[in-house]
Amino acid sequence: MNNMAEESCSDPSDLRSQDVDYSYVPELSDELESLILARFPRSEHWKLYLLNKHFSDLLKSGELNKIRKEIGFKESSIFMSPSGQNCWWACDGLFKSCRKLPELPSLDICFINGDKESVCAGSHLIVSGRETFGSVVWRFELEIGKWFKGPSMIDPRCLFASATCGTFAFVAGGIGMDTRVSNSAEKYNPETKSWELLPRMHQKRKLCSGCFMDNKFYVIGGRDEHNNQLTCGEAYDKDNSTWEWIPDMLKDDSTVTQPAAAASAMLLQSPPLVAVVNNELYCLETSCNEVRVYMKSSKTWKNLGKVPVRADLHEGWGVAFKSLGNELLVIGFSSSVSSGGNGSGMTIYTCSPRPESDDLKWRRVEGCEDRLNFFLLNCSVMAA
Repeated sequence: MNNMAEESCSDPSDLRSQDVDYSYVPELSDELESLILARFPRSEHWKLYLLNKHFSDLLKSGELNKIRKEIGFKESSIFMSPSGQNCWWACDGLFKSCRKLPELPSLDICFINGDKESVCAGSHLIVSGRETFGSVVWRFELEIGKWFKGPSMIDPRCLFASATCGTFAFVAGGIGMDTRVSNSAEKYNPETKSWELLPRMHQKRKLCSGCFMDNKFYVIGGRDEHNNQLTCGEAYDKDNSTWEWIPDMLKDDSTVTQPAAAASAMLLQSPPLVAVVNNELYCLETSCNEVRVYMKSSKTWKNLGKVPVRADLHEGWGVAFKSLGNELLVIGFSSSVSSGGNGSGMTIYTCSPRPESDDLKWRRVEGCEDRLNFFLLNCSVMAA
């Protein structure tokens, strides 16, 4: 997509339709027309906004989004906030289209310069951070193309675990506004734009990671209220509203089980980098840039080989390790470039992992990497 197109589609509300007269073209029924347009790629919606007022109004109405849900049509979008840019970018699942989102309207200097966390729920991108007078949540509604403030979490937090399940987002743990480590959990519903408190976890933890597997919300690793590294995990059964304690889930991860002499390095370690593909749990061990798969039967981790990015450069920070449909997605600084190089552009790779395999076949994805810094402050994948 050229630069003009990117600027045109950054804020659909600013686009003006041409309102061309197509009366000489045979008309489709409204129902058939909507079914066809519902399958039209989101990355190309800006073209419909420009076509005529009828299509523009149809997109703004949210009707196409409802039809997509009814027919089960989903496509992936990747949202990224790169270092050095106070903005968010959205890419389609193939990275063929990359556009800058409308500017997030917060003018609070604490929020702009502070740490933020993100998670997707349905067609909402949730961005959590802290403003001068307390925590704040902003949401980007994809079908409308606009940012909205709120709703805030019932128990505001930072450095928490999060995961997406269908149209819901789950968060757990973290540090509360009283600076205490928390074991509370919540669920966000994009339909009602509200949060719901869940039962508390067994273990208080911060800097933990979350994922969905076996229809359960897993919270893995992190540190307790005494700043001790945790190897345990917990799984929330949303059908029974109960937490299951899982001891030693990360016992084979060297970044967690380092000796006390490495304590200074451990203080900089990112939360575990985990992703679930085809209901199998994968972890990127940042100290050695290796991907491992969790063998459920033996409750051990199997090494699948190296990743083509340098996750060890910043102790795991700035690297995206995500599930993208049936593939693993990793974004970061290329391992093929010398650590002393001057390159700043990101590299994007995907692969189709199999637990029984001993080697991963990574595929380089050409896309928007040339214009974005390789260090990602936030990255979330949406399927809607």
